[in-house]
Amino acid sequence: MHYAFSWIGAGYDLFIPFLLLYRPTRWFAFGLVVVFHVLTRVLYPIGMFPYIMIVSALIFFDSGLHHKILGTLSKWLKINKNIFDNNVALPPKKTVPNSLRYALLSLFFTIQLLFPWRYLAYPGELFWTEEGYRFSWRVMLMEKAGYAQFKVVNKKSGKWFYVDNTDFLTSFQEKQMSFQPDFILEYAHYLKEHFESQGHQDIAIYVESNVALNGRLSRTYINPEVDLAQEKESFKHKTWVLPFNDEIKGI
Repeated sequence: MHYAFSWIGAGYDLFIPFLLLYRPTRWFAFGLVVVFHVLTRVLYPIGMFPYIMIVSALIFFDSGLHHKILGTLSKWLKINKNIFDNNVALPPKKTVPNSLRYALLSLFFTIQLLFPWRYLAYPGELFWTEEGYRFSWRVMLMEKAGYAQFKVVNKKSGKWFYVDNTDFLTSFQEKQMSFQPDFILEYAHYLKEHFESQGHQDIAIYVESNVALNGRLSRTYINPEVDLAQEKESFKHKTWVLPFNDEIKGI
């Protein structure tokens, strides 16, 4: 079943744009879009994404269908359909040299092709560090769960206290923060600013973090001896994320 879903999903992603572009198969393809995204909504908690993709697929249809949909909505909502129509005369179009068009298109597609490969510039396991993970053509290939306990330390006196994350984050925010390094760093800086505004001075922020990746036992994620308040978010390698020391097969 797992292999069947994986290959069917891969086939769908590869062929659905062409089926939508080809008029004779467009309605069949749109039906596949609805079925596919309804299933993903039922199986996975990914928010509004399935609904947005179903509605967005209507862009492949001609304007006649769009006008029918707007006409139906105007009747249901008792709104004059004319407000959806642009009857204002448009200014004459300025011609753009073909050389500029091709240059802009070439630049756009070059960025789209190269940007997802930026993860190759970072050491370590991509799914563990997530450096270059976003926009890297990887969807739903990992499952992570984490725990992050933050400690605020006065660097002069050595006194410290733990932070109750529920005072600042919702349960969903805390879950997402606990296994994503950039979120952990951003939250650490937020805590520093918050407690400094309450009168605490010369403080350091440490985190005791454990993360489990794809069913493995959890292990220490962030170096507990690094003051995250002194680290800055950048495209540089995050040395305070501890090595994975395991192997993940596949891409």
